[in-house]
Amino acid sequence: MRFVATKTVEQQSLLSLHRARDLLVRQRTQLINNLRGLVAEFGIFIPKGLARVIGFAEDITLGEVLDLPDIANEVIRNLSEQLMALHKQVRWYEERLKQVAKEDARVRLLRTIPGVGAVTASAIIASIGDGHQFKNGREFAAWLGLTPANKSSGGKEKLGRITKMGDQYLRSLLVVGMTSLVRQTRSHPERASKWLTSLLERKPARVATVAMANKTARIVWAVLTRNEPYSPRTVA
Repeated sequence: MRFVATKTVEQQSLLSLHRARDLLVRQRTQLINNLRGLVAEFGIFIPKGLARVIGFAEDITLGEVLDLPDIANEVIRNLSEQLMALHKQVRWYEERLKQVAKEDARVRLLRTIPGVGAVTASAIIASIGDGHQFKNGREFAAWLGLTPANKSSGGKEKLGRITKMGDQYLRSLLVVGMTSLVRQTRSHPERASKWLTSLLERKPARVATVAMANKTARIVWAVLTRNEPYSPRTVA
């Protein structure tokens, strides 16, 4: 299943922003894991969350010295400086993508969808343009690899895990966005849609997150092809 439309120069330029950001985010994650592992060997545990580890690294770069041998402190300071530099670069790309989001009417439309932020919306536009190469939202969701695979057993059709075919970057952005939405729903169920609240009551969080990503992909297609903002009645 291939739905590859010729990209404009503008789309290619926007994709270059995303690819550079994605590379730096992966490098930052690797560096964070190494820094966490290193200090853990000395009995120092950094709480979970990007903000916590960035705060730790910032304190080190500002002169905080741990009660450790000089060599260990030098290595930790060096890694912290690298992490802060990477984080600054990632933030630059994210701010640039937000600027693009303000300038592109289609990106602004997509941002009306719950769980779809500037980065995800601009990545969608850069990848599929107006979305008309897909017949419907289900086709777009299938292209992203967000539909369950059909499995046959004993003459019966069964739905398995999602295929994970297609654009891995877009799929991961949608899943991350829906993960955040699921967390918000658990914290403030009164603000969430009845559909998502009901889904979380019946399914594990991971399953609900992927189901939400699938539904959101279909809504994305509908919003783009109809050129109208999201509403709770938007279906694809």
